[in-house]
Amino acid sequence: MATGKADVLIIGGGIIGCALAVPLARAGLRVTVLERSETGLGASGAAAGMVGPHAEAVEPADFFDLTVASRDLYPRFVAEIEEQSGERVGYRREGTLLLSLAEEDDHDLESVYRKQKDLGFAPVRLTVSQVHEAVPGLAPAVRGGLFLPGDHWVDNEHLMRALLIAGRRLGVSFRTRSVVRKLNVRGSRVESLEVDSGSSSALATYTAERYVLAAGCWSAELAATLGLRLPMSPCRGQMLEFESAWELPIILRHGRHYLVPRAGHRIAAGTTAEYTGFDRAVTGEGLRSILVGIAEVTSRLVDLRFRRAWAGLRPDTADHLPILGYAEWENLLFATGHFRHGILLAPITAQLITELMLTGHTSRPLDLYRPTRFGP
Repeated sequence: MATGKADVLIIGGGIIGCALAVPLARAGLRVTVLERSETGLGASGAAAGMVGPHAEAVEPADFFDLTVASRDLYPRFVAEIEEQSGERVGYRREGTLLLSLAEEDDHDLESVYRKQKDLGFAPVRLTVSQVHEAVPGLAPAVRGGLFLPGDHWVDNEHLMRALLIAGRRLGVSFRTRSVVRKLNVRGSRVESLEVDSGSSSALATYTAERYVLAAGCWSAELAATLGLRLPMSPCRGQMLEFESAWELPIILRHGRHYLVPRAGHRIAAGTTAEYTGFDRAVTGEGLRSILVGIAEVTSRLVDLRFRRAWAGLRPDTADHLPILGYAEWENLLFATGHFRHGILLAPITAQLITELMLTGHTSRPLDLYRPTRFGP
């Protein structure tokens, strides 16, 4: 069964695929997004929404620069999506507070402080009295902190909804429950996709001038149908959300645990990092570890009312870096493998892939992220 032809077919309806669909549609291209489940229900919908290059302190230096560049694009990115969709996405810029509970933490925060200062940023050390004054209700064990004013955050669920509305208003077609089974290639070009929509025993055939693989954790198995090795692993991250009678003024982080404020006196709490295949189960041990972690930084856990729990699968790569650009097929672009940084890197990924598709060039080099770097 053949379908209508698009200019661009994007495989994957997470934040990367949806953020890319919008500028391509603005450029006048007919764009179709194919999503295996429902748009935004994968890692994008399960994230905490942190736009925080400084707290992550990622390596190598080029990648850190990429995350900062994407953070810098966020105000305009959000403004355009809000204008196009008429929706608010809950974008905030109050910064992140890294907390210390032990001497080892002090050393870690000092290392972050010096590195950020050397890069020209303005982290602020906080004493024990200053940190407790800044955030009432911290646990007595909190002995200081480091404030990172350059970190932002966004309500990723609201952002995904706004991206869908903006895309539809620009003519993007979103096809859900559409599982891409195979990419058909002739010579140096992808000719079509074989798609299982579940509505019949026959696979549908989708054709386009250009294709983008942005399927998150499922990108590796699709690349394998082309003979391309992408060493990727799903990393499960479990999350909790609470209602609170008090307003959390800022993101709090200690180790891998964090509390992120959301509108309506909600607080998101996370997380775990589990390599358990494609299992998205919420487990007792996962929730226990999150509760123990946040109880170490706040004495107000008893006042938080449970709302829900969920888990998402982050697309990790062997070197923890995203996969961006062309491989050996002239009409197939890769935009996948963003691991924990999909929300943060959405604006810069959309910009660079759009540049590459429309002009053949990018404003930043992509050699570090090339799809062929893992070898045959």
